Amino acid sequence: MTVIPETELEFRYFRAGGPGGQNVNKVSTAVQMRFDALNSPSLNEGTRQRLMKAAGSRLTQDGVILITAVRYRTQERNRQDAIERLQALVDQAAIAPIRRVATRPTRASKERRLVAKSHRSSIKSGRGRPPPE
Repeated sequence: MTVIPETELEFRYFRAGGPGGQNVNKVSTAVQMRFDALNSPSLNEGTRQRLMKAAGSRLTQDGVILITAVRYRTQERNRQDAIERLQALVDQAAIAPIRRVATRPTRASKERRLVAKSHRSSIKSGRGRPPPE
């Protein structure tokens, strides 16, 4: 599990839209977190490539991942939510995919397949009209 230190994260706070009464017009509770994935010393090269691919539309041209959190009504909870979402992305990217090893079918499995095909063929050929005598 790769842990990203908070020193590599940059936070910006702004007012969130949506319901919330007077509070929404006064308090900057929404959080935009920036993480420079391209230049991060915390990531190895494989994890970095998979993370940048998994980030999708959240990745900028400069290799920075932007995560916006507006789910909660408090700034601290939105900040924590953004960190958790980034950590989930990093955890997903840290797992290297297992390469499939190509194998060939055995002779017995080929024979079973051919026997099943011919059996099915004989069942279907018996469904037609009987030949005229």
